[in-house]
Amino acid sequence: MASRAFLFVLSCLAAATCRGATFSSLQQTLIVTASPQPAQVLKAGEDEITVTWSLNSTFPAGVDSSYKTVTIKLCYAPISQKDRGWRKTVDNLVKDKTCQHKIVANKPYVSSSNNTFTSTVLRDVPTANYFIRAYAQNSEGDEVAYGQTTDSHKAVNLFEIQAITGRHVSLDIASICFSAFSIVSLFGFFFLEKRKSKASESK
Repeated sequence: MASRAFLFVLSCLAAATCRGATFSSLQQTLIVTASPQPAQVLKAGEDEITVTWSLNSTFPAGVDSSYKTVTIKLCYAPISQKDRGWRKTVDNLVKDKTCQHKIVANKPYVSSSNNTFTSTVLRDVPTANYFIRAYAQNSEGDEVAYGQTTDSHKAVNLFEIQAITGRHVSLDIASICFSAFSIVSLFGFFFLEKRKSKASESK
């Protein structure tokens, strides 16, 4: 019984380790383009991104026979991953933290034409430099291919997203007015104190 239990634990650990595809095993069969221009700055919660993807026609017919859905994601550029372990790139896609923000998930795959999707940048997207990656998935939801808007070094066609700061113009105006009132009050206080001091000296 003990040996069976031990083998069962080993098999569970092996399954957990092997679960999920590795990025290095995927073919780059999709051509992906997006509306942001290189170095363009977008604002979270305001600006839109349009993504277009299609099958690379240089691949043989039928290469996409297992593609059922496509998921499009925002992915961190290396410059925005440096010294940030929570954005670390890992070959195992289950553990990979490169592409954490979805633009659209499980959109039906259509091979006969260009596919386009437009979405507003989500409000919770943090400030960073990004590129876009599309994953083709099989009927079980596993990644089987990909395409992206940058090169293999993730160094070109990058754009920036600025996060929502939580500040509004009305708050800034109120802050300026309060500061001005505080300064005027402070001078008024010193003026009154000086007058009181002179009055007491003249008595």
